[in-house]
Amino acid sequence: MSRGGIIGVSDHGGWAVLVTADGNGTLLDRLCVELVDERLPKIPHHSEGQVLPLDEAIELVERVRASAERRAKLVLDAVAMALPGCILGIAVRQCPELPATIAERITNYRARNVADWVMYRKALAAGAGARGWPVHWYDPWQVYDMASKALGVENLDAHFAQLRRSVGPPWGQDHKMAMAAAIAAMNARSM
Repeated sequence: MSRGGIIGVSDHGGWAVLVTADGNGTLLDRLCVELVDERLPKIPHHSEGQVLPLDEAIELVERVRASAERRAKLVLDAVAMALPGCILGIAVRQCPELPATIAERITNYRARNVADWVMYRKALAAGAGARGWPVHWYDPWQVYDMASKALGVENLDAHFAQLRRSVGPPWGQDHKMAMAAAIAAMNARSM
């Protein structure tokens, strides 16, 4: 039986890097995934929705949200199939508070600048919840320190450099963030 791990997520507008790691800092899986169908825009609150009449912008956001939820479920299904019986949860970046309605998110300057990212994070969290996986919300400003403490290493960059040498590319900032989130969540889970 394989050991358990948590999927750490580093998200962007419409795509994300998922890294599954155990609490010892062992890489179990990594992939880059699209979180919205190709024919749809990736940041509808921030961009495309700004040039449409409000009712059309709301409908567009709803279509993108539904696509993100479908894609998140498919992505998590694929990870679960690749690592059967191994996934113990998912670590997703914390979400800022947003206005309650899509219309308010589109028309509020601060909200429209983060609403798309929140939409993707919530789609991944909902997909994990549907699988019965706990969702660990992480603070990107603290996650590296938490992972360092969990591994008992002062220099997490050295750990990641060694890992990159052994697994090869791709291995960038998003992979590091996602892995740190997975390690920190595994440690928090065992406390």
